[in-house]
Amino acid sequence: MSLVKGQRISLEKPGGTLTRVRMGLGWDALPKKGLFGKREQDIDLDASCALFADGQVADVVYFGKLASDGGAVRHTGDNLTGAGDGDDESVIVDLGAVPANVGSLVFVVSSFSGQSFDQVNNAYCRLVDETSGAELARFGLTGGGPHTALVMARLYRHGTGWKMNAIGEPGQGQTLRDLLPAIAAHA
Repeated sequence: MSLVKGQRISLEKPGGTLTRVRMGLGWDALPKKGLFGKREQDIDLDASCALFADGQVADVVYFGKLASDGGAVRHTGDNLTGAGDGDDESVIVDLGAVPANVGSLVFVVSSFSGQSFDQVNNAYCRLVDETSGAELARFGLTGGGPHTALVMARLYRHGTGWKMNAIGEPGQGQTLRDLLPAIAAHA
């Protein structure tokens, strides 16, 4: 399912609810124009996740802290260039292990090197059922722009299950800490 900004989907599936999901982030760097033509460049985008309890940040997961307290949310590692096919960075969530007081998880992507999204191509985030490997939703982060970050999506509790909201809001900042005020607006 391809999502558009603001769209919400349920994470319940026939026969039950999802137990483990992966928020994957992929991107390519646009070639840089130079005096002697175009050349490849590296862009270091970082996927991060903030866990919110009662509207306040309860925990964070990013390249410098690869797992939440208790291990329910795990970052798979830092990709410094965007090279390669498929997801460049991923955050895996064990939904059943997320502490009961955590009501939402907000996922962001930021350009650690400070390059703007004008220099990024084919960026996306996608939600995958980690148990089956099936892609549940994909949200294209298109449009470029002078921003250095995007608030991508939010997973949030809904009754006894979870839902996902595609956000796609641009922001300015190179790290998760820089973006916390913008992220809190979506908690």
